[in-house]
Amino acid sequence: MNKNFKEILKQAKKMQSEMVKIQEELEEKTVEASSGGGMVTVVANGRKNIVSIKIEPEIVASNDIEMLQDLIVSAVNAALSKVDELTMSEVSKVTGGLNLQGLF
Repeated sequence: MNKNFKEILKQAKKMQSEMVKIQEELEEKTVEASSGGGMVTVVANGRKNIVSIKIEPEIVASNDIEMLQDLIVSAVNAALSKVDELTMSEVSKVTGGLNLQGLF
């Protein structure tokens, strides 16, 4: 086998193990996003699992279910976008900025 090819394989294996490490670390990290001026707050982990949703009592007391639903959707989407940003930031540390979107 060519010496350069062996080096490429070695680097690929190293990158693969670093990516696995990143995935494990992302499971432990969380992001938080809110909507409605903090009326709804969502926490998600780095694997895009919603960890918690906090709803301020005032929004529930208003009996405006449609607004509450919109605020929840907005906060969840914002949290998931933050997870994407976190993931890309962590992955770029390993890939040197190479876009490997779709791997996570």
